Amino acid sequence: MPNRYLFVLAVLMFLSPAQVGAGPLVVDARLHHLRAGTQREWADFPAESEGATLTTKFRAKANAGEQTLRLRQQDVKQTWKVLLNGKELGRLVADENDTEIVFPVPAGRLVDGENVLVIETAGRISDDIRVGEIVLEDRPVKAFLSEAIVEVTVREEVRPGERVPVPCRVTVLSARGALAPTSAISTDRLAVRPGVIYTADGAATFGLPAGEYTIHAGRGFEYGLDTVRVSLKPGDRVRKELTIRREVPTPGFVACDTHVHTLTHSGHGDATDIERVISAAGEGLELLVATDHNVQVDHHAVAVKAGVRKYLTPVVGNEVTTSVGHFNVFPLAVTAPTPDFKVKDWKGVATALGEPKAPRIVILNHPRDLHAKFRPFGPERHIALTGEDLDGWVLPANALEVVNSGAQQTDVMLPVRDWFGALNRGTFLTPVGSSDSHDVSRYIVGQGRTYIRCADDRPGAIDVNEAIKNFAAGCVTVSCGLLTEIAVGAHGPGDLAPVKGDVEVSVRVLGPAWVKADRVELYANGVKVHESAIKDGNKAGEKWTGKWTLPRPAHDVHLVAVATGPGVEGLFWPIGKSYQPASLVVRKRVIGLSGAVWIAGDGDGKRSSARDYAKKVVADAGTDWQKAVKALGTYDEAVAAQAAGLLRGAGISPSDKDVRASARGAGAHVLRGFDAFAEAWRASQIARQEAKP
Repeated sequence: MPNRYLFVLAVLMFLSPAQVGAGPLVVDARLHHLRAGTQREWADFPAESEGATLTTKFRAKANAGEQTLRLRQQDVKQTWKVLLNGKELGRLVADENDTEIVFPVPAGRLVDGENVLVIETAGRISDDIRVGEIVLEDRPVKAFLSEAIVEVTVREEVRPGERVPVPCRVTVLSARGALAPTSAISTDRLAVRPGVIYTADGAATFGLPAGEYTIHAGRGFEYGLDTVRVSLKPGDRVRKELTIRREVPTPGFVACDTHVHTLTHSGHGDATDIERVISAAGEGLELLVATDHNVQVDHHAVAVKAGVRKYLTPVVGNEVTTSVGHFNVFPLAVTAPTPDFKVKDWKGVATALGEPKAPRIVILNHPRDLHAKFRPFGPERHIALTGEDLDGWVLPANALEVVNSGAQQTDVMLPVRDWFGALNRGTFLTPVGSSDSHDVSRYIVGQGRTYIRCADDRPGAIDVNEAIKNFAAGCVTVSCGLLTEIAVGAHGPGDLAPVKGDVEVSVRVLGPAWVKADRVELYANGVKVHESAIKDGNKAGEKWTGKWTLPRPAHDVHLVAVATGPGVEGLFWPIGKSYQPASLVVRKRVIGLSGAVWIAGDGDGKRSSARDYAKKVVADAGTDWQKAVKALGTYDEAVAAQAAGLLRGAGISPSDKDVRASARGAGAHVLRGFDAFAEAWRASQIARQEAKP
C-alpha cells in the first residue's frame, strides 16, 4: 500500500466519521469474508462467513465531480455487485487473484451526510471471497491512476551483449502484494487487466498512484523474471529497463496451446481476439490453435495487426462443444462447414467430424469435468484403470487433454492415469497440455502447453503439417510449469525402442528458477516403477537429471516420466485453483510429463498394448481360468488388470477368493492387478447406480 495510505489508515481508524475531511476517505479499513451460496468453497476460509452481503455506512459530502472508489478483492469467482446509495457502481472482477480495483463514482452519486456502500452476490453458486480495504478518493479515476508515470522497456538478451525488444508480460504489484490498477488500456499493442500488461513489443507506458510498487517482466515458462521496485511521488516520470533471458532450452520443439478462446468469437471470457494474440506472444507460444466454441477462426490478420505474427503461427481449429463432451479439432479450413454439435453420442460426433482428407487432431478435452450433466471419463460410465467405456462407446479422438491449467484437477494425476488406462487398452492417444484460457490474465494462456517435436527456428513460419504429423504420432511432452524429457538410447516419445538387454532410461527435468520441482517418477504401463525426490528444484534450467535401469520386459511396455512440484503462487504466473474441486483443500501443483516411449519387449516391431496380451492369454486358456491366471505371471500388473476385466466379462469375478488365491500364486503383481480392477469395477457400479434418475 502507498505510504500515504498507511498513514491515512492509521489516523482515520481513530477518528469518527464526522472528523473526516477532504482527501482520501477510508470507507472500510479491513478485509471481510463473504460467501455466496450455503456451502463452504475452500478450507482456507473460515467455516462461517460474515454473510452474503457487506453493508458499510459512511459520512461524506455530495460530489460535484467524479471521484474514485478503490478496494481490494480476493478469490472472486462468481458475480458480485458494488452499489452506492442503491445504484450499481460496477462489479468485482471475476478473478481469484489478489487484486485492487477502482470504480468511478459519478457526480452526484454521493450525498451530504450518511452514504451506504453495499457489496452483494448476484447468484447462489458457492463463492467464498474477501473484500474490503475500501478508500474513496476525491479525484476522477484518470487523475488518480496518473499521479505518476512509469515507462517500461523489456528486452530479451539473446546472446551476451545483444538485447532485443520482445513480447512479454509486465506484472505490477502494490506494496500489499496485490495486482495494482494502472492507467493503461488495451490497444493494438497492449492487452491490459488490473496489474497485468501484455505488450507486443516490450514497451509499455502507464500511470500509477504515488506509492511503492514491484514490477515483474517475464515471457512465460521458458524465461526467467526480471524485477524492479519503484517508489513513486506525485508528478514523477520514471523509466525502467528490464532484461529477461531464456532459462529453459527447448530446441527442436514447438510450444503449442491447443485450447484457447476469445470473447470475440466464443462470447464469454474477457479476451478479445487481438488481446489473445498479444498475450499468446507475451507467453512465448509459437503455435496457437484457435478453438472457439463451434466456430472456425483464423488469428492471422489480428496477429499481423498486433505486430506479433513473426513470433507465432496461428492454426484454425474448433472446440466442437457437444452435450457428450468437448472436442478440439484442427487443422480446419476457416470456410469449412461447422461440425454438427447437437449430436447425442460419440458415434454421432465421429459422423459429424467426418473422415479427414489430411492428418488431423481430435482431442477429448477435460475428460473429468462435468458439462451438460455429462462427464466423459466419470466412473459412472468409464473404468479409468483399464480404459473401458461401460456403454460401449468408441472415443472419436486421437488425443487426450491430460493437463488443463484453466481447469486443473484436485488430483493433478487423475487425467494422466486416464491416459495410462487408454494406452493399456490399446487406444493410442497423444497426451495434451493446454490452458483453456478465455481471459487475458485470470487463466494464463499457454500455462498448460504441449511441446511438439518440430523445427522451431522460425516461430512465425512453423511447418504445420510436420507439427500435426508428429503430434499425432505422440512425439510430444506436456508442460504446466515443468518440462520432463525421457529417452531410451536415441528414442523418445512416440518411438518404439528396440532393446536387447536391460533398458536404460534417461530422464531430465527442466524449468525456470521461479518454479520448484520436488519429485520425479517413472511409470511403466501406468505403474510407478521408480521415483526420486528433487533436492535442488529451484535451479534455473536443468533441475534434475538421472538414469534408471529396468530389466528387459517380455512384452511391450510404454514408459512415461512425470515431474511435479508446488504450484506457483507469485502473481506474475499464478497456478489457479481447481475448477471443479473434489476437495475443500486447495492443492495446486505444477507438472511436466513426457510423451510415451514404447519398449519393444516382444521384438515383433509393432506396438502391442496390455490388453492385446491379456486377450491372448485368456483366449489361449479357453475355459480354464486358472491356466489364464497362472500365465499372467510372466506379464505385468497392467496386463493382469486387463485380464481381470476380460475374465469378469466371462463371468469369473476377480474378487472371488479362489480367483484371488490363484492370482496370489501367479505373483504379487498379478494379485495387485486383479484387486485394482475389482476396486475400480465396484466404484463404477456404485457410481452408475447413483447416477440413475
